Amino acid sequence: MTTASDLPVVDETDIDRYDPEYRAWLREAVRKVQADGNRSADTHLLTIPLPPEWGIDLYLKDESTHPTGSLKHRLARSLFLYALCNGWLRPGRPVIEASSGSTAVSEAYFAKLIGVPFIAVMARSTVQSKIDLIEFHGGRCHLVDNPCEVYEVAARLAEEQGGHYMDQFTYAERATDWRGNNNIAESIFRQLDQERYPEPAWIVATAGTGGTSATIARYVHYTMRNTGICVADPENSAFLAGWRDADRNASSDNGSRIEGIGRQRVEPSFIPGSVDRMMRVPDAASVATIHLLERLLGRKCGASTGTGVWAAFRVIAEMLAQGRHGSVVTLLCDPGERYLDKYYSDTWLADQGIDPDPYSARLEHFLLTGDLGC
Repeated sequence: MTTASDLPVVDETDIDRYDPEYRAWLREAVRKVQADGNRSADTHLLTIPLPPEWGIDLYLKDESTHPTGSLKHRLARSLFLYALCNGWLRPGRPVIEASSGSTAVSEAYFAKLIGVPFIAVMARSTVQSKIDLIEFHGGRCHLVDNPCEVYEVAARLAEEQGGHYMDQFTYAERATDWRGNNNIAESIFRQLDQERYPEPAWIVATAGTGGTSATIARYVHYTMRNTGICVADPENSAFLAGWRDADRNASSDNGSRIEGIGRQRVEPSFIPGSVDRMMRVPDAASVATIHLLERLLGRKCGASTGTGVWAAFRVIAEMLAQGRHGSVVTLLCDPGERYLDKYYSDTWLADQGIDPDPYSARLEHFLLTGDLGC
């Protein structure tokens, strides 16, 4: 007869951390973030007028119409859902982010939505209008002189304050559902469905975290399309060198002057193998392009939009030279009103040694002839 003393000793430790109050808060927080996505109508796909005889259509995905005014609203929503569902966010504890501005604006919005504090660690050179928007949404800003310090400072603040470092540069590529779920790529292809060239020859993106280009590229490959993925990179960014040389340790000594894109290191969310082409765009070309867009669209755009559109024009010039027809898509990342004291200021441009006039002349020549002079 077996007695209790004959049974093997087994560790039956049972640790129950189920917290009804926290789970109720979590369900409500997720509901609020998902409801924001339901309320926000999909962003528009604008056309940039080109000579009809070219047989090429250029589209601009207008991400400035999101509630927080930029492409980063999608990313912030995904990051918050990812962090909430992983159990990383807790009531009353702060969310900290390293940001160049627009992501912090959007994350401040979502932090306020679910009722947690928010701190943005960003370069002191960030335009005041973005700082004002972060504070408008209830966040506060921690400014650093060296943009390369934002990662370390954000992580330290999170540890000191018992909060969560959101770390967009690591998690951007994995927080977004790239297979669908109304991500930006699925939206683009759905909106192109009735156009004369529904499968674009190229989609041109720009990279800050690398998450957007990764999402678009993965979706293109997953849905078995022929669309090429081009990433336009500004001056002083490490992405192009890292992609060209297959070197994830590539770096740049200076920070990008085009806010929101270009980094001094190759960020973890940048997926080089998903990208077909990279193109360096001079900062002066980006600025010249946003002034042209103001004339063509009747609205101001941020300089990161100019970076992408200049690269799209180069792609179109090549297609014309090759006798190809088709469509090209790029992104309107955020509104130019945030940068009136920067990219729309003659004084700032002169201080930076940026002269857009030669590129403006090339743009005028391109619209007349299809030749960008590259």
